[in-house]
Amino acid sequence: MGSSLLMKRIFVFLLLLGLAFFPASCKESGYSHPRPFFAGNGIDTATPLESSAEKKGASSFKRDFAEQKKEGLRTMSESKVTVLKKQADYVHVKTSDSILTVANHQAFKGFGRYILPRDNDLLGNDTPLYNIQSLLPYHGHVNPGMVVSAINHMIDEVNDGKTIFYSFYTEQQKRADPAKESTGLFFFRGDPGAPFAIVCPGGGFSYVGSLHEGFPYALELSKKGYNAFVLKYRVGGTGDSQLTATRDLAAAMSYIFKNAAMLGVSTKDYSLWGSSAGARMVANIASNGTARFGSDDLPKPSMVVIAYTGHSTFSKNDPPAFVMVSEDDRIVDVAIVDRRVRDMRSAGIEVEYHKYRNAGHGFGLGVGTDAAGWMDDAIRFWKKHIVN
Repeated sequence: MGSSLLMKRIFVFLLLLGLAFFPASCKESGYSHPRPFFAGNGIDTATPLESSAEKKGASSFKRDFAEQKKEGLRTMSESKVTVLKKQADYVHVKTSDSILTVANHQAFKGFGRYILPRDNDLLGNDTPLYNIQSLLPYHGHVNPGMVVSAINHMIDEVNDGKTIFYSFYTEQQKRADPAKESTGLFFFRGDPGAPFAIVCPGGGFSYVGSLHEGFPYALELSKKGYNAFVLKYRVGGTGDSQLTATRDLAAAMSYIFKNAAMLGVSTKDYSLWGSSAGARMVANIASNGTARFGSDDLPKPSMVVIAYTGHSTFSKNDPPAFVMVSEDDRIVDVAIVDRRVRDMRSAGIEVEYHKYRNAGHGFGLGVGTDAAGWMDDAIRFWKKHIVN
């Protein structure tokens, strides 16, 4: 009887001793145990058996778990944002895509049609980009690969959150003259605070050939660290198309000067680049200034590029000029270009003149002709006149 009682007491002692050590060993092993409950007496025996150290460990475990859960949710949230951002990236175009793909591309929402030679090219036109030459009748040696590269550069800029198109007329001005709606500046960024160039493509004042001699020029300039704007100006309509387009150029220049800080460009030593009809616009500003065309009275450019145009007039105050033409130009009378260059030099105006043999008219970057590389020469000429 006494032996039996002793054995029961030893059993209870061992049981209580085991419960005292069990929670700590479970925590160390990572096992989450239920708190023991002895049925029958209504007492939760776990509470008196938990030491202060165990309570502190449990509290620490709860905090760690909460922090891990919070970190997990944050990581999941960041992953979702990354995925959503990736899904929002706009895709590149290919030479097999049509001009409608470009005009309606979501990266160019609100201004896609201004990329095309004519605003009305959207009307039932599914011309593929590899055949863009068919929409540029005054141009030659059009390279679809370069056209697409420049377009995709703009898409990349939009994907990076940058603004690439700026309207230089106010809403009030556009309401007063709806034709001004189809104008603007495409911005190809270079180094912050670097000088800017405005590129004026040609097209006989019947279209704007930005795809061939606008965007590719600007892309090359931006690669060299210069800020470059491609002007979309008004074409066609009634009245003097050249005067209207030149007024657009003057207005665009004023916009850049007024917003230079916002755009991140320097207004010192800027340059104007014109091809064919665009060269006539640039020559008008070079000889007469901006105020004559309804804009602010701005400093003249540090130099101008005058490419394949029969524009014949100039003034003694013209800035230095980089002039080029090809002997086999089917539109421009090369003799007029020769005479203008000779007369400008006689008047004391610095002119660098390049005459090619087989580039034709509207040769753009001149790839595939003896005019290839002319942009490097023109940039060197510009650098020569950057003094600030």
